[in-house]
Amino acid sequence: MGIGLAIAKQAASEGARISLLARSVDQLQKAKESICQAYEVEVSIFSADVRDYDAVERAINEAGSIDVLVVNHGVYYVEEFETQGLDVMKTMIDVNLMGSFNVIKAALPLMKDRKDKGPASIALMSSMAGQAGIYGFAAYSATKFGLRGLAEALQQELLVNNIHLSIIFPPVTETSGIEQVEFISVLTFEARERMPEITKIILESSPGMKAEEVGKITIQGIKSGSFSIPCRLDGRAVAIATAGLSPQTSFLMASIEVVFAGLFRFVALLLQWRGYEIIEKYNYSHKKQQVE
Repeated sequence: MGIGLAIAKQAASEGARISLLARSVDQLQKAKESICQAYEVEVSIFSADVRDYDAVERAINEAGSIDVLVVNHGVYYVEEFETQGLDVMKTMIDVNLMGSFNVIKAALPLMKDRKDKGPASIALMSSMAGQAGIYGFAAYSATKFGLRGLAEALQQELLVNNIHLSIIFPPVTETSGIEQVEFISVLTFEARERMPEITKIILESSPGMKAEEVGKITIQGIKSGSFSIPCRLDGRAVAIATAGLSPQTSFLMASIEVVFAGLFRFVALLLQWRGYEIIEKYNYSHKKQQVE
């Protein structure tokens, strides 16, 4: 569902053989029917929890040869670090980070042994919260920043195998499954109720994207061999400001990063100061109301 289904449909529209892995058999069956109704492609479904390496390995081995691996799963809960339970934090780490390790580790032998030695790809779904920390997203951001470190290091290891890494940084994304926390990148009603007011104020200035838009951008980025795949104009600005030592396959984009790095760093600082101003004003107002 959501971004995962959108990516699968975009790949199917270009004739790809699709293998879907998720926990819910019912949701997998619905996704398969949705893709098969729109496109005449082969779609296989596999039920497994990404936290269970053995189950993931069995599913991936059954799926067979992999040319493009999209690691899209994830959960997030927005709450201030001090009040968020360690069990909730561990869930995000286990799903978002360890789950990604499990999927990639299980798939690598098949990808390295593929008969067609043309380029292959591994794409990791991060978030704009994996580029810059956001109030209330401390634990979630930690897992998404971790994916970037994984992608940068793993790219060096897999160059010799002609396997390219990509990492996608979508903003808040609209999905039909917004009420179902059991699935990908969604918030329960309870989790939204716990979202700090400051976080709501900050996110109000950042409009969401449709999952279909993210899916299309993701496939385009993978096909072009891009390491960093931002999803909007502001995402591109953040990507340039935070490029650091990340790989860059495009000479044009490398030149743009070098020329505009200073400018976008300045803009990023202005936005950061604006965010701090929002936090300070809210805290001042909140304290004032408590005194009254």
